[in-house]
Parts: sequence; structure tokens; C-alpha cells
Amino acid sequence: MNDHDLEQQLQQPVPPPDANTKARHIAAAMAAFTAQQTSATADENLAIDVEKDSPLATESNPAPDKHIISPKKSNVLQGFLQRLRPTRDINHHGSDSMNNSTFDNNPGVGNRPVWQKPALISGIAASSLAVLAGITFMQHLAINPVNDELTAALAKQAAAVNEQRQKSEQAKDDFAEKKLAAKAAEEAVAADIRTEAPAEINVISAEDTGSLPDRNVADALQRIPGVELEAAAPPPAPSANYTVPIAPALAKPTVRQADAAEEVQVAGIRQVLANAPAMKRAVGVADMPSAPPQEYRDRFEDFKENAVTSVSETPVSTFSIDVDTASYSFVRRQLNNGQLPAKDAVRIEEMINYFDYAYPAPRDKKTPFATHVSVMDSPWKKGNQLVHIGIQGYQLPASDIPQSNLVFLLDVSGSMDEPTKLPLVKQSMGLLLDTLKPDDTIAIAVYAGAAGTVLEPTKVKEKAKILAALNNLQAGGSTAGAEGIALAYKLAEANFNSKGINRIILATDGDFNVGQTSDDALQDLIERKRDKGIYLSVLGFGQGNYQDAMMQTLAQNGNGTAAYIDTLSEAQKVLVNEATSTLFPIAKDVKIQVEFNPATVAEYRLIGYETRALNREDFNNDKVDAGEIGSGHKVTAIYEITPANAENKLLEPSRYQSQAAANGKSNELAFLRVRYKLPHENQSKLIETAITKNTKENNSTYQQEANFSIAVAGFAQLLRGSHYSGDFNYDKVIELAQANKGKDEFGYRTEFIQLVRKAKIAKE
Repeated sequence: MNDHDLEQQLQQPVPPPDANTKARHIAAAMAAFTAQQTSATADENLAIDVEKDSPLATESNPAPDKHIISPKKSNVLQGFLQRLRPTRDINHHGSDSMNNSTFDNNPGVGNRPVWQKPALISGIAASSLAVLAGITFMQHLAINPVNDELTAALAKQAAAVNEQRQKSEQAKDDFAEKKLAAKAAEEAVAADIRTEAPAEINVISAEDTGSLPDRNVADALQRIPGVELEAAAPPPAPSANYTVPIAPALAKPTVRQADAAEEVQVAGIRQVLANAPAMKRAVGVADMPSAPPQEYRDRFEDFKENAVTSVSETPVSTFSIDVDTASYSFVRRQLNNGQLPAKDAVRIEEMINYFDYAYPAPRDKKTPFATHVSVMDSPWKKGNQLVHIGIQGYQLPASDIPQSNLVFLLDVSGSMDEPTKLPLVKQSMGLLLDTLKPDDTIAIAVYAGAAGTVLEPTKVKEKAKILAALNNLQAGGSTAGAEGIALAYKLAEANFNSKGINRIILATDGDFNVGQTSDDALQDLIERKRDKGIYLSVLGFGQGNYQDAMMQTLAQNGNGTAAYIDTLSEAQKVLVNEATSTLFPIAKDVKIQVEFNPATVAEYRLIGYETRALNREDFNNDKVDAGEIGSGHKVTAIYEITPANAENKLLEPSRYQSQAAANGKSNELAFLRVRYKLPHENQSKLIETAITKNTKENNSTYQQEANFSIAVAGFAQLLRGSHYSGDFNYDKVIELAQANKGKDEFGYRTEFIQLVRKAKIAKE
């Protein structure tokens, strides 16, 4: 490039740099300037140190002033100034430059022009540098506020992040403390649930969140720290709002950004609300007993133990027989879990009648059962005696067993979704199929939120089809039990066998929370169907939601039995080993009445049968329903009596009541009457037996069986905390049962002795 081209290029306007270029140049310039300053400072310090150490620095000649510019710094400035000079000699080094220098107005020196080309270039460069410096300065003034704003924003964001982190840590600490406090409270008061409404209440609509099942939500929410439940009445319709009181901590949950633990907690609650099946009533926890949280809804009928009765005031005792066994199985489950059962769960007659006693059988089916009576000393109160009554039903031969029209009514609601419920129901029904004849018919109906027919009446010989229908069942939804019962009766009526057995077998945990749920309404329905020849038996399953009172009502009024299935071996016992006694009745409306002789008996007490008591006038009234005896069934009843000449009576004798007895009856203790009807008859028959002081079965086997039943009765009284058990204890129960255990083919009596030991441990 020649001089002319260069001059044209320099005269062209300098294009303004873009923002990125400016920022980059400014940063480079600042970095260079900072480096230069650092280097200059280091050189100055070095120069001062050298000057201080110089030999010329004496007391008379101190070190040179510290502000003297170092050689390096001086050279830099000189070079910069020389670049800015308008004229300069090409040879400017050393003294030659000084000696040959001239003024600027000198027209020439040594034939050189006044304005040398290098001087022109230097001037232009200096001007450009000045312009660039000005632009840079103005740009700095313009950019600086933006940088300040950016810096302030970044600082504010950093402060916010730091504050959020601190809040998160505090929230985690609060959450951990809340969780520990909730756990401690749960352990301290496992069943003490507050029923007063908390400060804040969320009203959850079924339309917004999906309906909730009462049991599943109660179990889920009560384990979440900060959540409390309140008993509430059922809403008028499924779409109505229902109330779940929630403590303020979770009443309006807020998910904090960094609080992962609480976010998971709230998400879990929402998932329960979203996925729960249809809810038909509010969460109810008012009846929770003192038990682990999952067991708070077991319900038993509350009853008081039979009291001692004065013979002079009330000489007659009347009750309906009972062959149910549900109480024993439930008590066994509780004891195997290391817990003593609730006293209302212990029905002494069901504990006694659980076992298969070898009572002498009747001679023929004309008299469907035989009665046996024995009098022996009481093992828990000296001076008292026990009147033991054993009834043995007639065992139908296989050729006489009628055809069966059975309907399996199975609860498949959400509460049945446990291993010991619906899966065990399926296995149990499969076992029952093996005991039926090929021409018997089976229908299957189910109920949850609504009832439906799973299998139309099908012959047992099509076993694969029946099993397939059973295996396809799944649990879910609420419990429309009454609707299911109505459907089951329709199926039974559609295939009614006038010469056979028509029976519904209900398998459930007893929780009817939709539709006709009251015991009285269901009782009326079942009684009407019973009179038409369709009976109802109930099999109870599970724990924690077990509604025993409901099932007792259904079975007693349906001329059926109530059993509790806690294991597959119990299903084998009830539905296989005792199938004929469960399904095929030989007598119905069986009632027992005992009239005691006031001349020989001062007091008496019926052990058990509290829920089976009848009025005296009910005995001769054929319209009054009573218990049923199946083929081969055994029934045991025990009275404790206080002889008239005993000194340890509990009741004071009446001042104005006569205890005179009929002439010639001074040897009798009581008079036993048994009234019953044959299965297809409506008029009752009567059996009468006198009980004397010396009444005793000569059969040694019977005495052994009676003694074992007394051991069971004593054990049941101890579990209930009876006021009449005297000094009887668990060790004496074991001793009496062990001495009268007998053959024990299936091991039930050995198991009983082990249960007594477990109860003793749990009591201690």
C-alpha cells in the first residue's frame, strides 16, 4: 500500500464498533492496564529496595526519594511521549538526538522537510487514540448502569435462593419433628382418637376428588402425621359432600420447592383420594376399641353375663339352642396374635360347641336327637354343682342326604381385599364343592358397590366352570350387602327345590355400608324368606372390619349357622368335616326349658347363651323362632346350681316365698324339656326328662367329654372376666383339659390347651 492509499484509508470515517466488540476491547484494555499497574508497582518497590541498600545511602546522604521513577517506568512513558511528538528525528537515540534537534519552525535540517512522514502518522494515531478513548469513556458511562442493574439483580436472586434454602432446611426440620411427634403420640395412645373437629376442615366433594371408601381412607389418613378423623353420619346420597376434618398442618397443603419429603406426603394423600373406589358413607371411627389402628372397626354385640337367679323367684329358664362356632375361631386368632380378645367376642356357648363331642347317638331318625344329662361337682366353687346337658343329633346316611340348591353370596367389596379375606373365600368355596353331589346346583352372586350375578345356577359336575367364576373375582368398591342378599334370594327362588335344601351361604366380613344396613330391616327380610324354605348361613372372614353382630343377626334369623374362617384348616373343618351338619338340618326351632325344684335347688346360673334367652311363654309358642340342629350336630348346655342345703348361697332367701315342693319330688333337682320341629313341619314336638340328684351317665366316654367341655367353659369365663369363676385359673383349665383330651383325632383339643397357655402369657 502506497502513501496515497494509506492517507485515503485514514481519512475514511471509523465505523462504530458493536456492543460485543466494545465490551471485549474494554475488558482487554482494563486487563492490560491492571497488569501494567501491577508490574509498575513491583518495579517501583524493587527500585526503592535497591536504593535503600545502595552504598550511597549514608547518614549524610540518605537514600533517594522513594517516588523516583524507576528506569522501566521511565522508558515506557518516554516511548509513549515520543509517539505523541509532532516532529522527531529518525535517529533519536542517545545524545545524537539531543545535539541534532531543531525547533519545529526551522525550515530544515540536513535537507529534511519540516513535517516528516512519521510525524504525520504519529499525529493521526494520537488523534485516533484520543477519539477512541472518548468513545470508550462514554460507552463506559452508558454500560455501567446496566452492569449495576445486572449485579443488583444477581445479588437479589442469590439472596432469594439463600433464603429459600434456609426455609427449606427449616421446613425439613419441622416436618421431621412433626413426624416424630405423631409417631410418639400414636404409640402412646394407639386407639385414643379425638372426635372433636379441628380448627380447619376441608370439605371434599365426590365430584372433584373421586369418592372415598370409608375403611381405606380412614386407615390411610390416620397414619399421616397431622391428620385426624372425625366420626360422621352417612350422607343422604353418594354425590353429597362429606367431611374429613384435617388438622391445620395439612388442611391446605403447600408444596415447597425444595421440601421433597412433604411433597411426597401431599402427593400420597392426593393419590389416595384419586384412586379410591366409590364411597357411599362418611368415614366412621366412633366405635374404635382399644386395639391396633387396623382393627378398630370389629363390632360385637354387647351383652352382660347371666346372673345368679333365685329358684324361689324365677324357677324356669328358657333359651334357644346354638350351634355356632364363630366366637371360638375369632378368639383363637386373637390369642395367636398375642392379644386377649374383647370380652364381648367371647360367647361361652360357641366356645363349648366348637368341639365334636362323642355323645351317644339316637337310635333312629324318628327322634332326631338324643338328650344326655349328668350332675357333677363344680370345679370353681366348692359346694356348687354343674348340670351338664348334651344333645346328639341324628347322622343322616349318605343315601338320605337331599339335593342342594346353594347360592354363594360373596362379598367382593374393597374391605375384602386382604389375603385372609377374598382369597381365603375362594379356597373355602372350592373345598365345599368337593362335598356336594354332581346333581347339586351352585349359583354365585357378588356385591360391592352394587350386586351382580357371576354364575347362573350350574350343576356341581361342571366344577371347572364354577372354579373359573370364583377365581376371576376381585375386590373393590363399597359394600351393598342388602342388595346382594336380595339378589341371592332371587337366584335361590328361581331354582327352588321343594324336596331338597335351599340355602344361601354368605361369605363376608359383615360390613354393610350401602342400602338397607340396619339389623332390624335385614332381619325382617330374612325371616320372610326363611318361612318360604330358604335358609341363610354366614361365614365370617378377616379382622379389623369384622362385623360379628350383623352376622349373628343374619344367621340366627335365617335358620343357619355362623362360623368364622381364619385359616384354610378351619375352612376344612367347617365345610368338609362338618359339611352335613352345616348344610342339612334334622330339626328346627329347638328350644330348651329347665324348671328347677326350689326344695332342692336354691340358685342357678346358665353358663352362656346370653344372646339366646327366651321368655318363658315362648317355649310353647310355635311362632317363635329358635335354633337349628344339623345332621350329626352336638349341642352342650351347662347350668351351675347351688343346692338348697348349701351354706355359701349368693342370694338371701325371700322372707315371704315358700319353697315347698310337690310330694314325692324331693329327689329331683330339675325337670328338662326340649321342644323341636322336623325340617318340613310347623308343629313342634316335646321331649321331657327328670334330673335327679344322682343323675349321671354310666358311659365313661360321655363323662370324659363332659369334663372337657367344662374345661372349655371355665376358660371362656376367665377370658370374659367372669364374677363367678372363683379360684379357677389357667393352670387348672390345662390340668382338666389335659386329663380329658381323649383321642383328639384332628388335634383341636391339643390346640385348645396351647391357646390356654397363650392366654396365660398374654394375661401376665
